[in-house]
Amino acid sequence: MGSPRVQRWATLLRAYEYKIIYKPGKEHANADALSRLPLPQIGEEDDTDQVLMLEVMDDPPITTAQVKQWTARDETLSQVLVWCLKGWPREVDARYKPYSQRRLELSVKDGCVLWGARVVIPQRGRKAILQQLHHTHPGISRMKGLARSYVWWPGMDSEIEKEVQSCHTCQENRNLPAGAPLHPWEWPETPWSRLHIDYAGPFLGKMFLVIVDAHSKWIDVYPATTATSQVTIEKLRQCFSIHGLPQTLVSDNGTGFTSQEFKAFMNQNGIQHITSAPFHPASNSLAERAVQTFKQGIKKIKGDTLETKVARFLFNYRITPQTTTGLSPAEMLMSRRLRSTLDLLLPDVKSKIRKKQLKQKEQNDT
Repeated sequence: MGSPRVQRWATLLRAYEYKIIYKPGKEHANADALSRLPLPQIGEEDDTDQVLMLEVMDDPPITTAQVKQWTARDETLSQVLVWCLKGWPREVDARYKPYSQRRLELSVKDGCVLWGARVVIPQRGRKAILQQLHHTHPGISRMKGLARSYVWWPGMDSEIEKEVQSCHTCQENRNLPAGAPLHPWEWPETPWSRLHIDYAGPFLGKMFLVIVDAHSKWIDVYPATTATSQVTIEKLRQCFSIHGLPQTLVSDNGTGFTSQEFKAFMNQNGIQHITSAPFHPASNSLAERAVQTFKQGIKKIKGDTLETKVARFLFNYRITPQTTTGLSPAEMLMSRRLRSTLDLLLPDVKSKIRKKQLKQKEQNDT
């Protein structure tokens, strides 16, 4: 497979088309110095030009192999790994104290140190992990919740806070102070039993139907050109074809939700439709909050198409644990955790053994 550097350059070069021409060796010649001298600058250059994919390509996700390599080279963590395998001394230096306090919960798997199910990240990889967690600007609480599902290192929480506080985009789009307290809706015990819906927009030239499940806090977003009853019913049909019909649907008193056509659709599918109090949209607070979360999330994601922004926001939101439940919306709704690039950090011993067995079988068969 080659080194990681070779693999990365191979990925970059896939963006280009080649025409291979044979040239005899006798016609090859070394480049002379004069051919490499720069030409004098004429006029103003446009610094906005980009070489295809080089400036815009994201760094590849960090894998277990990289963490293993960094752990072996990290002065502190390599010693912690040895102590985990051979036993801890009675007294350790101050830099080992955070690990010593957790020594009964530390383990070693595939050359990586784990605290419970979380991978301990060496110093060299922490900045890259912070950038990966902060990719969609989820905020301090969500960023901490996602990090605690996969990784740990001493002082991780404070570094996450500094990362968000130093981010101009996060500070520009942070929430306003909380208003007066509201009476909360009763939490349904089963997923997809009560949905709250609302339209976000006009926003970025479109209307967005935002649907949130009251049990799991799972959010679905459907772009639309208008917010008519016909369009709303069409988007709800798409949603219901995936997750099924809810028992109750809560909306405001917008014309798209109160027409006879929409009422007939609710009755035909056996869904109880509840509307919020007139002139008090905050009574549909769950949908209002989901709309706010969606808008702020999209604003923080730079570049790419609108569809890509929406997909990235939804994926990151759905895998991030909620502060109230400690579980992600995907786990609450589907009873499983969605696979993400952060899963590449977790050692996969089963896959490693399977590959070795397959290699042994190929050698034996030949």
